[in-house]
Amino acid sequence: MMPPELPPSTLRLSIDREALAANWRALDRLSGRARAGAAVKADAYGVGVAVAAPVLRDAGAEDFFVAHWQEVPALLAHVSAACVSVLHGPLTAADAAFAKATGVRPVINSLHQAQLWIDAGGGVCDLMVDTGINRIGLGMADLTDPLIGRLQVDVLHSHLAAAEEDSALNAAQQSRWNTARGMVQHKRASLANSAGIMLGADYHGELTRPGLALYGGVPCAALANEICQVVTPEAALIQVRDIAVGECVGYNATFQADRPMRIGVASLGYADGYLRIWSNKGMLRSMGRPVPVIGRVSMDMTVLDLTEVPDLREGDWLAVDYSLPEAAATSGLSQYELLTLLGGRFTR
Repeated sequence: MMPPELPPSTLRLSIDREALAANWRALDRLSGRARAGAAVKADAYGVGVAVAAPVLRDAGAEDFFVAHWQEVPALLAHVSAACVSVLHGPLTAADAAFAKATGVRPVINSLHQAQLWIDAGGGVCDLMVDTGINRIGLGMADLTDPLIGRLQVDVLHSHLAAAEEDSALNAAQQSRWNTARGMVQHKRASLANSAGIMLGADYHGELTRPGLALYGGVPCAALANEICQVVTPEAALIQVRDIAVGECVGYNATFQADRPMRIGVASLGYADGYLRIWSNKGMLRSMGRPVPVIGRVSMDMTVLDLTEVPDLREGDWLAVDYSLPEAAATSGLSQYELLTLLGGRFTR
């Protein structure tokens, strides 16, 4: 017997595909002579790779970046393997064999990974050099190792630690990256993330790697007028009720009614990435009208003040205020966290 069709979710992400494509085109234009790729790791920063990858591909992106090998199959449903780089590189022989079998490019981050790739038969790969962020990547001294000379490097990467700031580290990293470009044979070089693109042509190489700004994030002021909002979380009302003066709302009674109130419960909570930081200060909207969060956000539910929207009923939908720069300023969370925390219960 076939199971019944699953009912629709009471959570959804409204994704503006035109805005996503426009953001990639803007970042590609701002990359000058370089070509913009697209970071689609972490399920396209929470947007959903099945949604984002085809839009970015059709907009013109030809290079896609994931972090984990487990992210590769979902991406290969939408782009060719030759377009895909795996940033964490091969930790084991099985990783290297998977790269060989699929045709995706491992990003080599250490001499150990270089040896694994050579032992697997080698072939086209990318190479990450650490120029000052001190995460993954080969140190500058490792670039003279004979193993590196045996690699067939397409993209020579590095990653900026403070591109969104006026930091002396940016110029220092750019200088080391240029030195590395002279030490390792490669076809293309890449340094700039979203904010790094705005540091100018000296940081572009042949390929830039925007991530956050593709999805509506604004990591630096110079991008403020270039980037469109892409994601709006939406939640359905699952209950509407009246409460009397003096009644409390939510865990630990952090809100107490000072008047008779009509309140609503939205199907949204911290398990969905709408964290407790929004308690008593978040905002949802119904056709542009403000609907404030009252009380403490719980795991699956958020309570709302329906005073200004008395027409709302159970089953009606509300949009969460989620312009990333503004939401980050209000919540104290980074724009990256706001996006990637959005949970799997949202229909995308």
